[in-house]
Amino acid sequence: MAAPRLISAFIVVLSTFLPLSAQWVHYPTPGIPRTPDGKPNMSAPAPKTADGKPDLSGIWRVTDGKFFQDLGAGGIEIPMLPWAKALYEERKGNMQKGHPSERCLGHGVVDYDSLASPRRIVQAPGIIAILFESYHQYRQILMDGRPLPEPGQPAYLGYSIGRWEGDTLVVETSGVNDKGWLDMNGHPQTETTHITERLRRPNFGHIDLEVTIDDPKAYTRPWTIKLAGLDFLPDDDLIEAICENEKDSEHLVGK
Repeated sequence: MAAPRLISAFIVVLSTFLPLSAQWVHYPTPGIPRTPDGKPNMSAPAPKTADGKPDLSGIWRVTDGKFFQDLGAGGIEIPMLPWAKALYEERKGNMQKGHPSERCLGHGVVDYDSLASPRRIVQAPGIIAILFESYHQYRQILMDGRPLPEPGQPAYLGYSIGRWEGDTLVVETSGVNDKGWLDMNGHPQTETTHITERLRRPNFGHIDLEVTIDDPKAYTRPWTIKLAGLDFLPDDDLIEAICENEKDSEHLVGK
């Protein structure tokens, strides 16, 4: 196997690595419902905010990373246009070489949704923030009723607004760039990609997550995937996880 492919495979492993300890490991998280023996009660009712909405706050992780590698892992047919399918097959055939994470650029909205790395959700009036352990990146979901911005400055994570439909948080994201990948195998996104996430917390320990991709430049129709969702990570915290640019793939292979 050529050196660049070895580097790419190594970076994929690092991207999915879940730290086993943290600065405050096993420190009891306040507010967690517990069973009589002191263990977190993950089947307890989901908490509510003062205005009666589900409270998504806490540290969460994905426990089934199959969709991180391939959004089609659940058997869904992804309706790619010919150029998108060709690019996907090329990226997959090259063992995911060229993913933005090789250059410490992290992930996009959809592959973060399926990445087995902790993230903290911070819910406040008017805004929900997601702090990712990986790459020290973050998202902000604006809940103040504003519309999505007009196209103008594409970004890896785009621009997100949210609203409540009953107990489901609906997040719409646009303004992503065409450099990000939807998953590690390389399903493409373009600057016309529109992502809709639906998050529902049915109990204390889990968030159901459904994602719809609408991108007429890359796919023949909108398509929806039910991801594995997020599990609550009790009695733990985020740790520092820096991607060092001087050790990216080009430097490692001596270019």
